[in-house]
Amino acid sequence: MTDTLAPADESDIAGEIRAAAASREPLLICGNASKAGYLRPVQAARTLSLRAHTGITLYSPKEMVIAARAGTTLAEIEQTLAAENQHIVSEPPDFSALFGTDKRQTLGGAVAANLSGPRRIAWGALRDQVIGMRAVNGSGEIIRSGGRVLKNVTGLDICKLLTGSFGTLAAMTEITLRLLPAPESVGTLVLPGLDAVEGVRKLTAALGSPFGVSGAAWLPAGAPVPGLPAGPAALIRIEEFSESVSYRLGRLRDQLGGDILDDPATRKLWAAIRDASPLAAAPGEAVWRISVRPSAGPGVLAALAPHDARGFLDWGGGLVWIAGAASSEMHRQVAAAAQAARGTWTLMRAPEPLRAGVDVIPPEAPALAAITRRVKAAFDPAGILNPGRMYAGL
Repeated sequence: MTDTLAPADESDIAGEIRAAAASREPLLICGNASKAGYLRPVQAARTLSLRAHTGITLYSPKEMVIAARAGTTLAEIEQTLAAENQHIVSEPPDFSALFGTDKRQTLGGAVAANLSGPRRIAWGALRDQVIGMRAVNGSGEIIRSGGRVLKNVTGLDICKLLTGSFGTLAAMTEITLRLLPAPESVGTLVLPGLDAVEGVRKLTAALGSPFGVSGAAWLPAGAPVPGLPAGPAALIRIEEFSESVSYRLGRLRDQLGGDILDDPATRKLWAAIRDASPLAAAPGEAVWRISVRPSAGPGVLAALAPHDARGFLDWGGGLVWIAGAASSEMHRQVAAAAQAARGTWTLMRAPEPLRAGVDVIPPEAPALAAITRRVKAAFDPAGILNPGRMYAGL
């Protein structure tokens, strides 16, 4: 078991990192460790947790921005925003069930992993909502990027670089997000009985329509989501004012057929899709996310089905969730299927020996890998921040 440090102040966080850099002692950087099984295991004797560095430091509903320390839970932030009918538009998923934990996800953890939900196809990734950041680099220096209001966001956008870096470049201490009004009403058009290929065709037609689709997914038969037909189904979400949602869903139903789910059922359905609940991954199974062009999603499912893998599609077919045996052979099959579709993959969850023994994301081309090493050296000269989390030896 590693020794865990959980300083509450940014200055103490910086001090711990400076001390570790001086002794070249690796640190496992985390928030509340709700995604401890994600990517490669970090070999470090000490953990630097930001779970005690909490609190909303700025909330301006009129400016539609919020800033919070990295250890603040997303649940607290979402509760605060709900009181003003606002939300984080990229709807970061909650993977606590997927990782088998009851630990609450922090803002810093979500941003470090750049986690985005079904609305990614309409409004972009979480990275696109980050407008400002404070962080501590691997030398223990406090760095700032962006601003706390939209009109003041200038300079080199380090925010985009640190978002999705999994704590390998710096420990984020405060993050500022831009917000949007929460939809008054939501609804879903359910197109039952479609296989993955036909389902994606329907999803593509809906996404190409003028009706402002904010979610497009395909679930296989037997997906454990209440309120859906027993067979496979394509799902199309619409969000906005109540009258607009009713009108647009009606027009889509006239064009594509299907049935309409009401607001409460829709919210439960898309929360389940967001959190990968339809995968129903067993505790010992591995889980992968594969990103491809939407038309290639069904082919990836078909290629992996003979290997006893199962999955579902989000992002109009462009995001393929896969669950299967936690073996190096299954991992090889997933990587091959993604490569054949000219896509990319991430090993989301697996036992530690598998995560330590295989690439958890595709290896970079030599030129890009050289840039990655230079960026790592610039932010973390001693190589102490989450070493090996994304790539072995880095």
